[in-house]
Amino acid sequence: MVAPPPSKTEPRRPPRGSAGNLVGRLALVLILLAVVAGGAWALATFNRSAPRQAADPPFPVPFQAVEPGAAAPALPGSGGDVPPAGQDSADPLVAWAASLSDKTDIPARALRAYAIADLLTRSQSPTCRLSWATLAGIGRIESHHGTIGGLRLGEDGRPSRPIIGIPLDGSPGVKAIADSDGGVLDGDTKWDRAVGPMQFIPTTWARYAVRANGDGQAPDPQNIDDAALAAARYLCSGGGDLGTGAGWWAAVLAYNNSTEYGQNVYSGADAYARASVG
Repeated sequence: MVAPPPSKTEPRRPPRGSAGNLVGRLALVLILLAVVAGGAWALATFNRSAPRQAADPPFPVPFQAVEPGAAAPALPGSGGDVPPAGQDSADPLVAWAASLSDKTDIPARALRAYAIADLLTRSQSPTCRLSWATLAGIGRIESHHGTIGGLRLGEDGRPSRPIIGIPLDGSPGVKAIADSDGGVLDGDTKWDRAVGPMQFIPTTWARYAVRANGDGQAPDPQNIDDAALAAARYLCSGGGDLGTGAGWWAAVLAYNNSTEYGQNVYSGADAYARASVG
């Protein structure tokens, strides 16, 4: 389509020469000002020390797509064992957890829980050969060691807000499990939900829960000490040797029957174990 001719009343445009020269001079001035300002900024930038990072980057856990049955990570006696727990403020377990927390980004309070569960399991089920690193690998996947969604672990071992999973209502990819505890643990009287840092459903919790500190109180799935010890009891309940690849995989897949889940736990356990001896 051809454009219509301009109206006869349209004002005449000024010659391109005068306007063009004015625009060109203005553009040149702006460019010079930008160069000068940029040079001053660069000079100031390079003459001052670099700003400090707000925080170190998170601890890397490379995903390892190992096949089920691969050698178990963090074998006891590999150098990454936890020290025996004591009773005073100089407890070597506290120092161990604080030091390893700096290396792994695992809260020291969570590391202590995994270590205590490891030590108790050694005395109660010595043939199981469960390691703290395996518990840490599970805790990483289940709740990021009790800190999922910005939560914080208190010194009492509980997260700043209870950790309660989605309803197990048979939605796509979700198992249907009707309420089994009247909503006592998860607040849901229709469906069960996984609860706490290690994500136990109420029926499993009722079977394996025990109070880690032995104070006579009821076990609490939100308490990471109780949750880690219950996870250890569950992992060892099959009677396998978690120091072997076959025994480790059988136990972890019983916790969650997914090869990808097992690979994720393996990846975390292996990375944490390596960091503990680095």
